[in-house]
Amino acid sequence: MLKIRSLRKYFPVKTGFGRVKEHVKAVDGVSLEIQAGETFGLVGESGCGKSTLGYCVLRLIEPTSGEIFFQGQNILALDAAEMRKRRREIQMIFQDPASSLDPRMTIQQIVEEPFVIHKLYAKQERLRKVQELLDAVGMDENAAGKYPHQFSGGQRQRIGIARALALNPKLIVADEPVSALDVSIQAQIVNLMQDLQTRYGLTYLFISHGLPVVEHISDRIGVMYLGRLVETGSSDEVCRHPLHPYTQILLSSVPSPDPGMKREKKILAGDVPSPVNPPAGCRFHTRCPQVMDRCKVEEPQEIRVSATHRVWCHLVEQPPIDPRP
Repeated sequence: MLKIRSLRKYFPVKTGFGRVKEHVKAVDGVSLEIQAGETFGLVGESGCGKSTLGYCVLRLIEPTSGEIFFQGQNILALDAAEMRKRRREIQMIFQDPASSLDPRMTIQQIVEEPFVIHKLYAKQERLRKVQELLDAVGMDENAAGKYPHQFSGGQRQRIGIARALALNPKLIVADEPVSALDVSIQAQIVNLMQDLQTRYGLTYLFISHGLPVVEHISDRIGVMYLGRLVETGSSDEVCRHPLHPYTQILLSSVPSPDPGMKREKKILAGDVPSPVNPPAGCRFHTRCPQVMDRCKVEEPQEIRVSATHRVWCHLVEQPPIDPRP
């Protein structure tokens, strides 16, 4: 469904005279693949570049370099008119349901807007489809005539999901869709997204900084740090058998629902280095509790632990190659 190759997005930092002084390396050489019908969870601390990657996939911001293939087509090679047609199949659910909905528009107008932009259906048909979409996300039939401020955060996010579904997309980029919601509402939205995935055959790129949510909804997980992937694998491999120290620390920081359960706490020391001038070698070495001299000078290469599990870390040895054909 989606193949990303060596994607980079650098934001220029300019001086007072308009000259480019340096670059913020938000995404720096990320490659990943997402299969049709699966949910790929992208997790990491704030500022690691995961949302920037999501915006690049929709070309809401233009990548500096790299390739993005959607169903075998390099969408970075498309002009504006071709990309508008392609974007019908790639939609986004935004993080903040309050700011992503126009307060001056009714819910009917908000959900109907994709039909208007792409010139689809007559007026009466649009009204019917909007009602179907609102029903699909669990909204009351009277919601269409109201305004966003009349709804709770969870209800507004349901409206945002309905808008994303309007054009029957194949891929949805969900940029932290539950981080602005209460915990009880988060579970409802995640369960709704799973139900809609089964119903409409959707593929998700699910971006979040909360590992428990990502573990629950994802088939595979990618862990990002300072613009690069440090570990990818199935949900079980990454969350039950983490290999990278950063992944291990993230998992150890997740509160346990069992107060009697004891486990080792690993503290992530220091602050994230500046993406303007990232550390040499392994980018995590300035905060890694198991750092070696090699980590400070040599950039780790991809190590394939299994068919699906990959890690970028000098602490992990390449497994022996199976001699069987």
